[in-house]
Amino acid sequence: MTKLSGVGPALAGRLAKLGIETVADLLFLLPNRYEDRTHIVPIGALRPEARVAVEGEIELAEVVFRRRRTLLVRLSDGTGFLTLRFFYFSGAQQQQLARGTRLRCFGEVRRGPVGLEIVHPEYRLADAPDKQAVVDVLTPVYPATEGIQQGRLRNLTAQALTALAGGELPDLLPPEVQRELKLPGLAEALQFLHRPPPDARLELLETGRHPAQRRLAFEELLAHQLSLRALRNEIRRDPGWPLAVPGKLAARLLETIGFPLTAAQQRVAAEIRTDLAVASPMLRLVQGDVGSGKTIVAALAALTAIEAGCQAALMAPTELLAEQHAQNFTRWLAPLGIEPLLLTGRLNAKARQAAIAAAASGERKLVIGTHALFQEGVSFARLALVIVDEQHRFGVHQRLALRNKGASGRYPHQLIMTATPIPRTLAMTAYADLDVSVIDELPPGRTPVQTVVMPDSRRDEIVARIRAACLQGRQAYWVCPLIEESDVLEAQAAEDTAAALAKALPEIAVGLVHGRMPATAKEKAMARFKAGEIGLLVATTVIEVGVDVPNASLMIIENAERMGLAQLHQLRGRVGRGTQASSCILLYHAPLSGHAKERLTVLRNTNDGFEVARRDLELRGPGELLGTRQTGLMQLKVADLMRDADLLPRVQAIADVMERAHAANIAALKRRWIGAAARYGKV
Repeated sequence: MTKLSGVGPALAGRLAKLGIETVADLLFLLPNRYEDRTHIVPIGALRPEARVAVEGEIELAEVVFRRRRTLLVRLSDGTGFLTLRFFYFSGAQQQQLARGTRLRCFGEVRRGPVGLEIVHPEYRLADAPDKQAVVDVLTPVYPATEGIQQGRLRNLTAQALTALAGGELPDLLPPEVQRELKLPGLAEALQFLHRPPPDARLELLETGRHPAQRRLAFEELLAHQLSLRALRNEIRRDPGWPLAVPGKLAARLLETIGFPLTAAQQRVAAEIRTDLAVASPMLRLVQGDVGSGKTIVAALAALTAIEAGCQAALMAPTELLAEQHAQNFTRWLAPLGIEPLLLTGRLNAKARQAAIAAAASGERKLVIGTHALFQEGVSFARLALVIVDEQHRFGVHQRLALRNKGASGRYPHQLIMTATPIPRTLAMTAYADLDVSVIDELPPGRTPVQTVVMPDSRRDEIVARIRAACLQGRQAYWVCPLIEESDVLEAQAAEDTAAALAKALPEIAVGLVHGRMPATAKEKAMARFKAGEIGLLVATTVIEVGVDVPNASLMIIENAERMGLAQLHQLRGRVGRGTQASSCILLYHAPLSGHAKERLTVLRNTNDGFEVARRDLELRGPGELLGTRQTGLMQLKVADLMRDADLLPRVQAIADVMERAHAANIAALKRRWIGAAARYGKV
């Protein structure tokens, strides 16, 4: 950047805060919006809140002393008058803004005490040249940073565009690809976006749908696609554990569990079995809606590793879920003579040391735990399979730290599970380093959950409904978003709610579970609920995933308007797990925002996790849906995975073309868009 005129070390440092270290970086810092300063609007036609350019003659200029010292300038053009208001001004400015001077001004019009006014407009003498050098084009407004004014950024981009015109930035998309895409070239797109002509379609630019923006979005998505593919190929070259076994343990498990696998479970289990038999590490993401039976598929994969004389590790995001998995796996695998080992942060020092020793020696073949699994000091003898549940809760570096726990110079297979379904085209782009399997079928006998949206003013009706359900032998959940009272959030605390409900329902046993309870107390409450000794369980969102009580048929979610779609769908999935007709009541505190109303309507209208995910993507964008998996890999500058989803199939096709016929351009393309961003495929 210091090669540009006017850029010294201090300015270069401030530009670096915007991620601008080279002239090319500056060209890819696109304007947030544009202002039309080419068109002079008659003062008589002005409307409040419009950002406009006006020109007129100063009729009056005076300093007034009311609440603060203010310079008021009255500007007229024959169609009307406008007040220019300055709170900060110098003596030189006051002299310059004298009666009879003709000014050209730009700013936002607002209503003032005596008509329309502009506060602190940008202005110049009407016959003076515009030093910002953006005459006859729309004026770009760039993302700001402290100490860099818009005029300086416009001046620097003008210099950068001159360098661009000299051919100093190569176009890395081959000509035949550009012809096929029918999008402008790189230089043309950048010139247009930094200096659009006055007749440019602002509605396209504002929504990111202009062909020039699409050209850059396509190239950025392509760079990320190629980067993830390279990462995948790199990992695939690592030595893995070929787990080609007869499958006797898996067959015995299927004989003893008491229910048949769905066709979707069988298909995904077969895909995993094929991957595990290969000597390179598996990288597979299994998506499945709440209750689709991902855990039994993971158990079959673990048994393949165990039958081969190796170890498997399952990592869960919460202690409650890790404990739930340990209980399920113990129930399934105990008849096969396999005892899972639970390793969480809550173990006392003696139990932890014993667990670590059992994992390190290879004595225990299946280790289940939380983030404690990848902490220093935990090692494995022959770790051949890593299973990560609810992967969006983990940073990528966390699951890869577990990947590096493999010994003997071999790397474990990775099976990553999520109950937050992601639309296929998005998954193929955001997870291009993974194979994607989908369990798109629910086990037979599952009843759809009826979802009702109600204001919390009808709490008494809901308490009566809980009483009726529990007295008929069924069970209910009441979920609260907070553990303690908060002045900031008007949310009922779980402890207070449990006490209030116990008082209102003296004939029903009420239990409480939240994240700050001691592990033993939490386990005891959950065990009593599963055994049917507790009729109503009041809980925080710790029960969001993994809890399986088929007799629970009623779910009340308090302050549902505060939660995201994915979380609400997960919570709803705790009921409807048996044959009973089940209901989920979304309680909200009025008034509802438009966004919250939309979210709750989606939940009321569909039980389909993929449809919920699609709407979630529309409402929130992909960042939160993909979770921390995006960090470092998908920090997009221009593209938007939701807006530009229609480009994704072409991105994948062109990535094939680039790898096959234009491999020499790939490194430069990745450097341009991703730079030195950390690669999380290998630590």
